[in-house]
Amino acid sequence: MNLRKDLSEKVLIADGAMGTLLYSYGVDRSFEELNLSHPEDIVAIHKAYIGAGADIIQTNTYGANYIKLARYGLEDEVKRINQAAIRLAKEAARGTGTYIFGTIGGINGAVDARLPAAPLEEIKRSFREQLYCFLLDGVDAILLETYYDLDELKTVLKILRETTDLPVVANVSMHEPGILQNGKKLPDALEELIALGADVVGINCRLGPYHMARALETVPLYNNAYLAVYPNASLPEMQEGKVIYQSDTDYFEHYGEIFRREGARIIGGCCGTTPDHIRALRKGLETTKPILEKEVRPILELVPEEVEDVESGERLLDKVKERLTILVELDPPRTFDTTKFFEGAQALDAAGVDAITISDNSLATPRISNMALASILKHEYGIKPLIHLTTRDHNLVGMHSHVMGFHKLGLHDVLAITGDPTKVGDFPGASSVFDLRSVELVQLIKKFNDGISYTGKSLKEKARFHVGAAFNPNVLNLEKAVRLIERKVEYGADYIITQPIYDVNKAVLLKDALRKANIDVPLFIGVMPLLSSRNAEFLHNEVPGIRLTDEVRERMREAEEHGHANEEGMAIARELVDAICEHFQGIYIITPFLRYDLSIELAKYIQNKQQVQIVSK
Repeated sequence: MNLRKDLSEKVLIADGAMGTLLYSYGVDRSFEELNLSHPEDIVAIHKAYIGAGADIIQTNTYGANYIKLARYGLEDEVKRINQAAIRLAKEAARGTGTYIFGTIGGINGAVDARLPAAPLEEIKRSFREQLYCFLLDGVDAILLETYYDLDELKTVLKILRETTDLPVVANVSMHEPGILQNGKKLPDALEELIALGADVVGINCRLGPYHMARALETVPLYNNAYLAVYPNASLPEMQEGKVIYQSDTDYFEHYGEIFRREGARIIGGCCGTTPDHIRALRKGLETTKPILEKEVRPILELVPEEVEDVESGERLLDKVKERLTILVELDPPRTFDTTKFFEGAQALDAAGVDAITISDNSLATPRISNMALASILKHEYGIKPLIHLTTRDHNLVGMHSHVMGFHKLGLHDVLAITGDPTKVGDFPGASSVFDLRSVELVQLIKKFNDGISYTGKSLKEKARFHVGAAFNPNVLNLEKAVRLIERKVEYGADYIITQPIYDVNKAVLLKDALRKANIDVPLFIGVMPLLSSRNAEFLHNEVPGIRLTDEVRERMREAEEHGHANEEGMAIARELVDAICEHFQGIYIITPFLRYDLSIELAKYIQNKQQVQIVSK
């Protein structure tokens, strides 16, 4: 058996999905652990694919790495699970001449906050451990599959090529035909993989036969590598709570020959495919003789257009670089009565604040859509809004749509936040979505500025968002917490807005921590006037992310006893402003209970400080 020789002479048929069949049997757990607990099922599936005409089977090891097995408490079973998988594949293939591919799946796939992105160094360690098992027990080739993150695939491919000369198949996955998640064209990505030593490059998962074939139409034949294609059976649907793929195997039969004519030397199946699909692929081939020439369809170049900035006046980031800049937050109403909200917004604008920020269902309490209010402020009142966007209330589909809506409404200043959990709000049983983390939301929004969607697809226009990120300075280890700011800046945050502080020393400590971390993006430090002792105690004890000092709580308690709690709350706020202005250019006033009169008073105090500073210079 010589895989490279066979690939040079003919088209090989690979197997289909392992997990799909196990799932159909009612197994919904770590499929890789079944190598140990249900070996007879794994062998039976391998034999079914061989019986259907597969020249290649892959080990049941897609997720048999330390990182993924740890989700099931199986991280110490990496070696046993992989060795068992190899043994079972060999048992099934004995005497058939079937090639065995050792499969290693991608780790950082589509964005999902429930499965946080693994650091590259952890991926490297995990990959080496799994690869060692294949090299120790022997496979015919290594299959790297379902890699949405091209950088991750290139990283592990380099390790592989430094370690072994076994044949390597490197498959990327796409959301859009012909375009990777990072916007790179498929032919360009495959050329990079070939340059790193892949023997076979190709595509698998996510797309069905039609879109896989369309993608292959854009890929040339390479002189020093072959092509592979592993389509999904179809798009999945839910039936009675189970994921079902409805593809007709006759449809697959039709595409076997289409894939061959597009130059594929390995043709198999991914999610939803069964031995019947593989049998259909083989039946559909007119011949196993590979093609040597093909016509390549160019990828339509959709270059996003620059959108003219028709807004006049300073942009928010320009302001904060030159002078003290004031943001004021107003909560949207919880009823249809918007009178006070718009009165407050107009009064604050007349008072000269630089932008009004509008929260997104703060404390998980339903309010009027902040997108609607922001649009009204901008287009009917001529007031600049800064709109909050929480990952809690929008799945990835809705988030994408929402941000596109911001762009078309001209809402260019966005604060990307995670949001308070639903259990603290009016509907504690409601779902918190969290498809994205806030750092990934920052990254998604900034991609729009390049005219690229999350999937890599051209949006035909470039947006011009300025994206803020939230930060809670009310923590014990501030220097450690500042690493989160570093990451958000790395993902594209243009500025940072903090939770309110109630400790004048916090401004100094935060400034020092930022200096040590070499972070120089603008910061808007939160200040929220206290209204009463009860208000202070509620914030301190019940609101996530806010902590008051014992001194402030005692001052509010004593002031309330003497009937001047409101005045004391404003005095504390002015002291905080004084401390912040010594070190930062941005102030973020949070209006309590739509008491915009207090925010205006504080804004005027800040403006007077600025005038004094100008005169003194």
